[in-house]
Formats: sequence, structure tokens, C-alpha cells
Amino acid sequence: MMSAFNALALAAMLMASPALTATALAEPMLVMVEQPGCVYCERWDHEIGPAYPKTDEGKFAPLLRADLREAPPEGITYARRVLFTPTFVLIENGQEQARIEGYPGEDFFWPLLTKLLEDHTDFNPASGTDTVKN
Repeated sequence: MMSAFNALALAAMLMASPALTATALAEPMLVMVEQPGCVYCERWDHEIGPAYPKTDEGKFAPLLRADLREAPPEGITYARRVLFTPTFVLIENGQEQARIEGYPGEDFFWPLLTKLLEDHTDFNPASGTDTVKN
């Protein structure tokens, strides 16, 4: 379920102005599609969640949460239906660019996400070295 804060932030962003909406949706974002009771979502929240906004990846593609049983957030279109949670959908210009289905664990998530961003956006990590994310 989309947190109240994320829902309010997105609503405020969309209502502020049409130009802001287009600009905000043009920037890359990562939509985490989740559902209540998803143990893999909880595991992601515990292992990745606190560090995500502090990383190069999280700064480049801020996280927006969405509920599996609800429509995509306003202004966002998925390429196909989301069936699994968590699913991480890379969005740019309101359209899905790519996705990671499931949570393979901390050791695999970061390289998968970095590769996804490098392949589908102009993301270029600040450092070329491996670092601990949390």
C-alpha cells in the first residue's frame, strides 16, 4: 500500500501545476509495487529501505511505493500487469522502462538495480568501486 506520506507528496506534486507534473514524471523514479503481508517486501524494507535514499541509485531514481491491488500511481503506466511483490518498476516520462520482479536479497539487488539504471537511463554511479550500501 502506498504510504500516506508518498500519496500526499505525489498528490501535491500533481496538483501544483501541469508543468511541474510533466517535469516530475520526466525524471526517473523507482516504483516499488508491494502488498500487505509480503515477507519479501518486509525483508527489502529491513535490508535496503533505510539506505536506499542515501545511495547514488536512490538519489537518481527516488522510490515511490504502490499497492499491487490498486491502479498505478496517477500519471504512471506499466508496460504489463504487475503480478509479484515486490516488483521494482523503473519509470521515466511516466512510462515503464524496465523492472526487477521479486527481491533476490541484498547482495543481488544492488548490482541488478545498478545495471537496470545503466541500461535504461543515463545513470552513471559516482564511484567505480563497490561500496556497502547500508
